Amino acid sequence: MAKRVVQINEKLPLIESIPLSFQHLFAMFGASVLVPMLFKINPATVLLLNGFGTLLFIFLTKGKVPSFLGSSFAYLSPAFVVMASKGFQAAQAGFVVSGLLLVLVGMIIKYAGSEWIDVVFPPAAMGSIVAIIGLELAPTAASMAGLISEGGKPLDTKYLIVSISTLAIVVIGSVIFKGFLGIIPILVGVVSGYIIALLVGIVNFDVIKEAAWFALPTFTAPVWDISAILTILPATLVVVAEHIGHLIVTGNIVEKDFIKDPGLHRTMAGDGLSTAISGLVGSVPTTTYGENIGVLAITKVFSVWVIGGAAVISIIIAFVGKLAAAITTIPDPVMGGVSLLLFGTIAASGIRMLVDQKVDYSKPKNLVLTAVVMIIGLSGTHIQIGTVTLAGMALATVVSIIISILFKIFEVTGLMNE
Repeated sequence: MAKRVVQINEKLPLIESIPLSFQHLFAMFGASVLVPMLFKINPATVLLLNGFGTLLFIFLTKGKVPSFLGSSFAYLSPAFVVMASKGFQAAQAGFVVSGLLLVLVGMIIKYAGSEWIDVVFPPAAMGSIVAIIGLELAPTAASMAGLISEGGKPLDTKYLIVSISTLAIVVIGSVIFKGFLGIIPILVGVVSGYIIALLVGIVNFDVIKEAAWFALPTFTAPVWDISAILTILPATLVVVAEHIGHLIVTGNIVEKDFIKDPGLHRTMAGDGLSTAISGLVGSVPTTTYGENIGVLAITKVFSVWVIGGAAVISIIIAFVGKLAAAITTIPDPVMGGVSLLLFGTIAASGIRMLVDQKVDYSKPKNLVLTAVVMIIGLSGTHIQIGTVTLAGMALATVVSIIISILFKIFEVTGLMNE
């Protein structure tokens, strides 16, 4: 018997809505909390702003798009570059400007239409860029997991036990868990890995003991630095491509054209405004979440009221001090083990975009575009422009835009050999 479809504007009884809301929250919890842990900032702040950003997104899209905004992975690499010399607050400034740029893109789409996006971000480029987000972060995951020797030191056996066990639990859970557990294998992996880390003695409880039961999240103001802003800004182009891809996939699941109604300009502006506000107060950029799109596909519950409920729960959890403290005590090998799969999943989602869009690699333009984007993004190539460094997926995105526009010119002038 087919599952009953719960439509976008449909309200469910509270006794049903609460567990369904928790389901969405847990789906993004492991991935979304991972980003602040990588940045070494308070996860409570991120949970608060993710919840607020989701409610803002729902409001701006007139309650027509069932999307949860979680922590974006697209900004990790450029943010790490900035943080290495200038700190997280300088990266915040980049997040704010990037968010405002997304709002501007939304306004351009409103008045100029969205046809130009197909020229700037053809499927062969869009899928490759998303794949690079995960692939270029692979060394970070391996290092956290204790799989890479630093300075010739022998690998830490305890770290290996924890990271490999955590990865194994997430991998096995992803393919054999059913029902509610089938939606939260990442959370199950994190909890299991934490318990294993306790058993091998690499967890420090001092932070939890000192934390209050109820506490305000930590807020920090951005430090305005032009070179930091320019380093992070190219990631905006990646988010544009990622956002469009997610919106199309969600629309296919729900069987609605969100690009037309409520309009790509509204969804883009909602994502951008949420990112800008997050950067202003010390949180991380937000984005629509693939994990939550998966929940929609599995449950057939499309209610935006359920998504809103998950956002409210996220905000409430942000003020539980001991819980936020407990999150910060999760050891690196636990999150490293999870990240090995998670970053790979991001890469795979990029490949899936290529498959779903039926990219024809018998055409030279598609083959060349994907090949150049992947090599530029993963080769370590970088360009220094003053104090700004373009590397990884940011450089690959800029190169892909240039090539895509050039190919379009060839096509219009009849020079293309196909």
